[in-house]
Order: sequence, then structure tokens, then C-alpha cells
Amino acid sequence: MNTLELPFAKVLIRDVSLAEIIADEGVEINSEMVLQLHTLLLSNFSHPIGILENKINEYSYTFRAQIKLGDIPEVGAIAVVAYSQMSKKTTQAFNGLPRKHKLNLQIFDKRKDATEWLETEIKKNQITVLGVV
Repeated sequence: MNTLELPFAKVLIRDVSLAEIIADEGVEINSEMVLQLHTLLLSNFSHPIGILENKINEYSYTFRAQIKLGDIPEVGAIAVVAYSQMSKKTTQAFNGLPRKHKLNLQIFDKRKDATEWLETEIKKNQITVLGVV
């Protein structure tokens, strides 16, 4: 599996349309970092993009970054693996923010469950994009 490096995170290429993102421990992700992430995703993955956000490390987002995270319509689904109650609650709050595009986001306790759901969602979105559904 190939890994792409950002100054604040690793992006694992799990498939041509599936990215696993692992933010560095203790980082605060700002809107410029989100722009870097968006650019990396759009230039390295097929659309619709599936994101597996692996919250194995503790990190945070600025408010502006949280808003910008939803501004990429090429993302078909986001699966978040949250290992703590706090992480789940912050992800739920993030998901409730107003956005231009509704996020297809689910929170999971186990990485395997998140990956399976994400693969199913991306297949559904690929079919829709191709006009089959």
C-alpha cells in the first residue's frame, strides 16, 4: 500500500478511490491544511472518493477547517473510526455543521466495519455517477 505524506498527516492509498487519512498526534488542522488535503485527494484518487478517517491519534480542527472539510463534492462517503467517546462526540458535532453539500458520514468503533461500509458506499456512488441507478 502506498502512502502520501502531508506535513500534518499520512494518506494511505487503499484503492484508486479510497483514501485512509491518519492525522499526526497533537496537530491542529487549519483551513490551509484542508486545502492541501483536498488538492492531494483530487489529484490522486478517482471520483467519487471514499475517505476513511482513522482517529488513532488525538488532533483537532479549527472551526474554519471544519466548515471547509465539507466543501468537496467529489467525496462520496466518509467513514470515521473513533476510538473514544470524545472522538465520537466531536465527529457528531462536526457532522451537524451547515454545509453546501450533505456529507455521507458514518462513525464506527472498528476499522474493519468502517472499511466495509465505505467500500459499499463508494460502489453505490460509482454506479450513480455512471448513470446506472
